[in-house]
Amino acid sequence: FRGIEVVEHALSMPALMMGETMEQISRNMDTTTIKQPLGVVAGIAPFNFPAMIPLWMLPIAVGTGNAFILKPSEKVPGASQMIVKLASEAGLPDGICNILHGGKEAVEFLCTHPAIKAVSFVGSGHIGKIVYEMGTKNGKRVQCNMGAKNHAVVMPDANAEQALNGIIGAAFGAAGQRCMAISVVVFVGEAVNLLPTLVEKARALKVNVGSEAGTDVGPVISKESKARVESIVQDSITNGAVADLDGRGIKISGYENGNFVGPTILSGVKPDMSCYKEEIFGPVLCVMTAANLDQAISIVNANPLGNGVALFTGSGGVARKFQHEIEVGQIGINVPVPVPLPFFCWSSSKGSILGDHHFYGKSAVSFYTQTKTTVSRW
Repeated sequence: FRGIEVVEHALSMPALMMGETMEQISRNMDTTTIKQPLGVVAGIAPFNFPAMIPLWMLPIAVGTGNAFILKPSEKVPGASQMIVKLASEAGLPDGICNILHGGKEAVEFLCTHPAIKAVSFVGSGHIGKIVYEMGTKNGKRVQCNMGAKNHAVVMPDANAEQALNGIIGAAFGAAGQRCMAISVVVFVGEAVNLLPTLVEKARALKVNVGSEAGTDVGPVISKESKARVESIVQDSITNGAVADLDGRGIKISGYENGNFVGPTILSGVKPDMSCYKEEIFGPVLCVMTAANLDQAISIVNANPLGNGVALFTGSGGVARKFQHEIEVGQIGINVPVPVPLPFFCWSSSKGSILGDHHFYGKSAVSFYTQTKTTVSRW
């Protein structure tokens, strides 16, 4: 639905692209600013949301007057084909919206071709840094949404049922394969007593293929991804983490060779463990503890990534302190996945983003346009 909402928001583009004029800045002199399209721009999308993320880019890029080239993930190219087909059927002229399939070579082409003026990227931190360096070195605007390690801080006064249900959905939905997944919960003080209930709620989730009714957790994207997730879990256990719930080795009847990892909860996690340092991109939730709110804020702020964070509390004062002192760009207060609506903008921070402009909202309009200022005297 978020992708469709971006399309709807793009319908207000005439208002979003309005310039500014001030007359008589001096005798008989006026100043005017306008926004003009860059020309040809490109987007590089990941596998996990093959329709939504291209729709973060395409409507704004085309709506501001640009031609757009989309490179979908080679793992899930079909959704992008459907989007472009629908755009063509809706009347978009040929050549305005294009698809470039491929892997490394396609990315290098988009980042180096002189006719392409801007590149949007969503994906891993490793690839995002390469895209940003290559694109900016070739004189392009680049925006990269990258890795995440999103924390949920649970205070002792939190509504326990609301907090635990929110964390379960945010940690294990989409099998943890989303950049706004909660992958770390920080229990403050006596809130740690909620851990056994959290484990039981996770244990009750149904793991199966997505086409089966009642499925809560589907497979991860590939055998390589499954092996990586299980390897990180094992390395963390070897280094002292406790597996309160271990989803490795799960077998689903009829899909015994599937890429399934069940919900996994690791407690006793320390900042130097691989399960905390790495973006796992799987159904694994790390559990940490803090003596008080200040310590919890310090834990979150010490992490180099800053995509999203959630706080569960019944105190307005605690929420205000958290909101002002936390160094993460997207904050949820009793909201586990604080993704903004399209008329705001995606506002991740720190190591989760490279570039000066965010996705969708007014920031995206600025990314895909060139502001021109004219000073005239008559």
